Amino acid sequence: MHGEYKVPQGKLVVVDFEVVDDLISDFRLAGDFFLEPDEALGAIDGAVNGLSAESDATAIARAITEALPDGTVMLGFSAEGVAVAIRRALKKATSWRDYQWQIIHAKAVSPAMHLALDEVLAVEVGAGRRQPTLRIWEWDESAVVIGSFQSLKNEVDPDGAAKFGYDVVRRISGGGAMMMEKGSVVTYSLYVPADLVQGMTFADSYAFLDAWVIDALRALGVEASYQPLNDITSPTGKIGGAAQKRLGNGGILHHVTMSYDMDGEIMTQVLRIGREKISDKGIASAAKRVDPLKRQAGVERAVIIEQLEKTFMALTDAAPGDITDDEYAQAEALVESKFATSEWLNRVP
Repeated sequence: MHGEYKVPQGKLVVVDFEVVDDLISDFRLAGDFFLEPDEALGAIDGAVNGLSAESDATAIARAITEALPDGTVMLGFSAEGVAVAIRRALKKATSWRDYQWQIIHAKAVSPAMHLALDEVLAVEVGAGRRQPTLRIWEWDESAVVIGSFQSLKNEVDPDGAAKFGYDVVRRISGGGAMMMEKGSVVTYSLYVPADLVQGMTFADSYAFLDAWVIDALRALGVEASYQPLNDITSPTGKIGGAAQKRLGNGGILHHVTMSYDMDGEIMTQVLRIGREKISDKGIASAAKRVDPLKRQAGVERAVIIEQLEKTFMALTDAAPGDITDDEYAQAEALVESKFATSEWLNRVP
């Protein structure tokens, strides 16, 4: 059996082995990674040989880690990366083209409806009722979207939000507040089965799910890169941030907002951005942390979205799709029962 895994922002991991009586045998690890000392390679091979072919990625990674000599240095890969390659060889982990994908670029809806659709579509993918999906958001209202665990009063200035016409809503994923000015952001959501990132560390899954976006932005002349844990950035400033929610039924919501254009002064009046968050970036102003795509790419927002769709289609062979009437109805019910309620917004006052 043969398996390969390109570690996000890392190196290629290649594995070859046989399965005899449900046990892994004759295991050989290769790749363009860096590994010291030399005997660590043999230790990894020995750790995997004899493991059950039913071992999950956590068990494989643990066996490798426990076998490594003291002082081992692994650059460009990890025990978890080896485990992903093994699981792929066994056809127990998946890649982008193992699925039939849809791309949805539908009408603008309210901020609360966007968040409700995120939950509904992730649930539907986890339940197997919807194909894995990329959804591009459209905005005709401005909003501040705070993370699931953020304090409302610590993140948003209500007077500033009201003055500039920003609705305030809370999403189901963690992470920080995002300022969504209508027409000035590029936002997308991925709804994927957990098997797509099976065996990856949480951090690696972020980079893996957004690697195609880095390629799309580079095609537009933007020197984009991924900065762990969840930032898309460039040498001149942050472009956007990702957040993720893993559901109990096996669905994963991964969504990203990138700044296309922004008014830094309005941002500082709408968001309460703490001095500690600014100082740890080594800058004097929160507004200077972000360098929008309009300046970096020099093209219209629609051109950026077109390139995103083109790059994703090349990766996945995705087809155009839409949100069903039933999914809209489920989302509308969630808006009423959850996302538009004071109880949800103020769950962390």
